[in-house]
This record gives sequence, C-alpha cells and structure tokens, in this order.
Amino acid sequence: QVQLLESGGGLVHTGDSLRLSCSASGRTFDGYAMAWFRQAPGNNRRFVATITWTDGRPYYDHSVDGRFSVSKDNAKNTIYLQMNNLRPEDTAVYYCAAGGPEGSTWYTEYSWWGQGTQVTVSS
Repeated sequence: QVQLLESGGGLVHTGDSLRLSCSASGRTFDGYAMAWFRQAPGNNRRFVATITWTDGRPYYDHSVDGRFSVSKDNAKNTIYLQMNNLRPEDTAVYYCAAGGPEGSTWYTEYSWWGQGTQVTVSS
C-alpha cells in the first residue's frame, strides 16, 4: 500500500522560509514524477512543482519559480519543497502527489496523494 506523508507546514510571516517534506512508502517511482500541489479555500487544487524521480528534473509553476525549489532523496524515498520569500498568496494546504507522468502539471494524472499540510503566511 502506497502512503505519502507530508510534514513541515506552519504559520510564518511574509518573507520567511519553510521546507516541506513528503516521505513515500510502499513503492518507488522510477520513471514517474512526484509533485506538489496546493489548494487555498474556495479554489481548485493547483500545481506548484514536480520532479522526475529517475533524474531529478524539476518544473515549476510561474507563480513560484525562483522562490521555491523541489528536490529528492532517493535513499529516503522523500521529496522536499523549499519555499523562500513566502507571500500571503502562498497560503494553502500543500499536497504531495506521486505516480504521474514525467513533467505532468495536472492533478488528475497523479495516482497517490498525501493528506496535506497547512501553510499560512501572514502579512
């Protein structure tokens, strides 16, 4: 059984940093992507970043490019999302997803999901 467990969310101020972690168990994802999505109240789930499990190629939504960085640790079966220079509009529940095609930004293409971790950025 595949499980994804996110951690690292919290309440921060504008300009602060946070690092989210997503630990996967039950399988590895060679040839697939893992990704981060986020969902703010009243909004649809939106793509943030994705990373290819095999070679670590990242891809970012334009709203976070240059501020967020996605990385992975194959030995720990874990991906990370380093979020710098946070803004109030980054406030959302952040979800880890796995099993999507490489480079996919569509949440419908990911097979497994974590429970989410809340990130709140105050102004």
